[in-house]
Amino acid sequence: MERTILHCDCNGFFASVECMLRPELKNVPMAVCGDPESRHGIILAKNEQAKAYGIRTAETVWQAKRKCPRLVLAAPRFREYRRISQQINEIYRRYTDLVEPFSIDESWLDVTGSRVLFGDGRQIADRLRETVRREIGITISVGVSFNKIFAKLGSDYKKPDATTVISPENYQRIVWPLPVDALMFCGEKAAQTLAGLGIHTIGDLAACSPELLSSRLGKAGAQLYEFANGRDSSPVADGRSRQEIKSVGNSVTFRRDLSGPEDIRKAVQALADSVASRLRRQKLKCWVVQVGIKDPSFRYITRQKTLAAPTHLARLLAAAGEELMAACWNASAPIRMLSLSGTGLVPEDAPGEQLCFFGGDVLRGSEKEERLETAMDRIRGRFGSGAVKFGGLLKEDLGLDGLHRE
Repeated sequence: MERTILHCDCNGFFASVECMLRPELKNVPMAVCGDPESRHGIILAKNEQAKAYGIRTAETVWQAKRKCPRLVLAAPRFREYRRISQQINEIYRRYTDLVEPFSIDESWLDVTGSRVLFGDGRQIADRLRETVRREIGITISVGVSFNKIFAKLGSDYKKPDATTVISPENYQRIVWPLPVDALMFCGEKAAQTLAGLGIHTIGDLAACSPELLSSRLGKAGAQLYEFANGRDSSPVADGRSRQEIKSVGNSVTFRRDLSGPEDIRKAVQALADSVASRLRRQKLKCWVVQVGIKDPSFRYITRQKTLAAPTHLARLLAAAGEELMAACWNASAPIRMLSLSGTGLVPEDAPGEQLCFFGGDVLRGSEKEERLETAMDRIRGRFGSGAVKFGGLLKEDLGLDGLHRE
């Protein structure tokens, strides 16, 4: 039986939510952006009025302001966006149990088994659009197709507030003239390689030799060839099924570049504190600590270290992070972004603690630290993320305050 897959994409999601929460923004050009002072000054989303000025997602705020000097800027409110996203996905689940969120504003739905109750794919898509618009107050675009790849192409094909059906009968007419990088998983480098072969559209890709594509792009080339020809059998997974957590981490792009050992120590300590708190919240410990470093020219490296025993204590995570930094990085070289993650995760009550031959002081010390850090978690949970912090971070100017915010 031919599947019916929908891809639902919220139009200008962050901006749409802001306009819903602040109706005065609906009739002016507006955009959601990061804080320019912390060097996150890029456009995250814009409304239709701003789009009419040629403002694009991911361009800098100053570029957008040059196009539209009266552009109204709004700071992002990710907690609100997550809340609205959950409400929208619950609407989707009225029509099928198979809802797979792809990002905060996109989801796939498999409505194959729902057609008897609710009609064909177009009818279900139109009902979803009307329901989300009426109950939530924002618009969505929906692609309807026989696989996930073409359904996503359909939701991108016409915006805003539109339904596009890509069927086995019409996909060559609709899909094949599109640029090759419109195809999911065809990134910039792959598109450049394909252009060197004279492949510029999805139709060109579909007509190419799969052997040639494999020789230039490896397995990705063979996969893109299958996608271009409408062959994708990947299932829509139930997004409510618990996903196995592979890592717990955090990163920060600094207000100014890190410079020197003291800056590095502060940054690692703040990141370790954040990651340790998140590990405890999820009742996990990690065996491996990994750091990622990006310099001002965007060169990026990662290094990792296996611990003697799994932990969720900030001091031990910070010690491992500082050791990694000392081994792989010249402390005088500037750092734009730093990340710290715990991997090799195990439940917090899993065996693995190393016993000390020389008495119980080490274990008692760890227990004391755990009680202290758990108490810090409770204080932050009650009074806010900035209620308690390490003394060395009280007067920092790096932009570390938001690491505990969800």
